[in-house]
Amino acid sequence: MPTFLYRYFVLFCLVLMLTPQIGAAQEFPGISGEVLIKSTLIAETDQPAPGSSSTLAVFMEPQSGWHGYWKQPGSIGLPPQFNWQLPEGVSVGDAAYPVPQTLMTGDLMNHVYEHPYALLLPIEIDASVPAGTSLPISVDFNYLACRADACIPEEASLATTLVAGDGHITPERKTRFDEWRRELPRPLGSQASFVTTDDNQLRLIIPLPTSVELNDPHLFVATDNVADPASEQVFSREGDTLIIETQLAKYWQTDNPPDEFEALLSLGNGTGLALVSRSDGVPTPNASTAGVQSSSTLLLTAFLGAVLGGVLLNIMPCVFPILSLKVLSLARLSGGQREVRREALAYTAGVVLVCLILGATIIALRAAGTHVGWAFQLQDPRVIVVLTLLTAAIGFNLAGLFELGSINAGSKLASQEGMAGAFWTGVLAAFVATPCSGPFMATALGAALVLPTVAALTVFVGLGLGIALPFLLLGFIPMLRRRLPRPGPWLATFRHIMAIPMFLTALALAWVLGRQLSNNGMIASLALILLLAIGL
Repeated sequence: MPTFLYRYFVLFCLVLMLTPQIGAAQEFPGISGEVLIKSTLIAETDQPAPGSSSTLAVFMEPQSGWHGYWKQPGSIGLPPQFNWQLPEGVSVGDAAYPVPQTLMTGDLMNHVYEHPYALLLPIEIDASVPAGTSLPISVDFNYLACRADACIPEEASLATTLVAGDGHITPERKTRFDEWRRELPRPLGSQASFVTTDDNQLRLIIPLPTSVELNDPHLFVATDNVADPASEQVFSREGDTLIIETQLAKYWQTDNPPDEFEALLSLGNGTGLALVSRSDGVPTPNASTAGVQSSSTLLLTAFLGAVLGGVLLNIMPCVFPILSLKVLSLARLSGGQREVRREALAYTAGVVLVCLILGATIIALRAAGTHVGWAFQLQDPRVIVVLTLLTAAIGFNLAGLFELGSINAGSKLASQEGMAGAFWTGVLAAFVATPCSGPFMATALGAALVLPTVAALTVFVGLGLGIALPFLLLGFIPMLRRRLPRPGPWLATFRHIMAIPMFLTALALAWVLGRQLSNNGMIASLALILLLAIGL
């Protein structure tokens, strides 16, 4: 609250000093009677579907020399304020802000936008809203427009009328909103930590690979009373850890410090990483121990999460094309307990090796400068087409239309006796499971882009161990092997049943493609599936 009152006090003094000049339009041309930052309310779709979410944008266009403010304006300034008037069944969430700029005025640091920018707000339409319902949306929008010699509070009443429909997005709107989303900070994807020192310094420890280049970086702290915005920020690296030191805020509550705070790390090239930093202990003059503890916790969390994802991957329908190979491998485990365990370990080694190769590939891409989040690729219609064809092909294979050549070739290696056969069975299992790993592999890819190298490889090792864990348990626990059902015709029947969810997935992807492009796009994807089936 003291920072909030201080900000108002500084603005009040500015207004008092500038009141005579503001009254004279000839001394401040462009102020009197003009809109200094034009604002426009734009909907991503004019026909949002009931039971779904969409996005609204408040597009801001400052005049030359003027600027608006980030959600935490810095030493002075005020963040935008929204007062929504919404129909029943409609709700609007908090605004997402693009990466701001720094503006130093004297000894005051401002977090600003000096160019056109958009504030993106999520909008939810309740499923109970009937199709065709008119949805008038309006907002009273208050914000501050400033330049070096003047600060003017502005307000705007913005409105638009939507109609509950099918959620169709025009290509022009999609392109525009995609550009605005690219200006938003990306989630860091890992946990940052902070400690305070005896000399009132804030030390922030962020897991960040050394391959991520920093070009004039800056830390924007979104939580009030944490850091002094105008203080110098010192950046240093310890391996794949970035350490930022700056001065604590004047009104830092030493008797009741916050457990966490939100921040944005600008990389200096227009991109930024949104992060949440949690306290890593009591004030200390040395943060190295805290950094080690944070890295250990991060490593353990990533490893256990990857193991769980790998275990869940075993129930994905795409694993069932090689189910017979797994059963045959288990059937061969008729020797002594030592032989059984050795083959189980060989199978595990094959799975983990494939996952490690994939992890090394991702890290190599990261080292080559690929810093784009993989989740954004799913917005590309070309990727949706590939996924649609892939899931349809898997469905046709499960239904018995064709047999994959890679599986037949792999069967020759997997049918070998002893540890070699078990190893190649594991390689084949991981190879076939990889293309349809779904959200589990997406999580691993995302972690590999932001975690240190050791932690990134740990994610993929954990993923491989999770995939191999059921087979490993069967090899080391005889009681579980005795409870396995014998191979028989039921395997073929179960495989055919598993084709149904794959076909439903392909149909859902075709529907998504139709929403992204048009009905013609959906029909074209279905035609490609037809040609694929004929070719197979």
